[in-house]
Amino acid sequence: MAENVRIEAYFSGHVQGVGFRFTGVDIAERFPEMAGFVRNLPDGRVEVVAEGPEEQVSAFIAALGDAMAPYIRRVDKKLLPATGEFSDFRIAR
Repeated sequence: MAENVRIEAYFSGHVQGVGFRFTGVDIAERFPEMAGFVRNLPDGRVEVVAEGPEEQVSAFIAALGDAMAPYIRRVDKKLLPATGEFSDFRIAR
């Protein structure tokens, strides 16, 4: 069994007020072994933290990026060890 990873991704552009968080939750449902959150940041970016098998987490970030591509100018990502702190994927405040 593959070790779980954590991806912290920050999406910049016109990413707030366009359904980004709800799209993130919808896409996350395709990846049942993945957990984490999506939230708006005060500086106008959207933060996504996802943990699970690396293949699922990477595919999720790619699918979210594809779905929201018209609104994204930049994505900054970090790959880290998973913490196991999440039990599901949700919108955070």
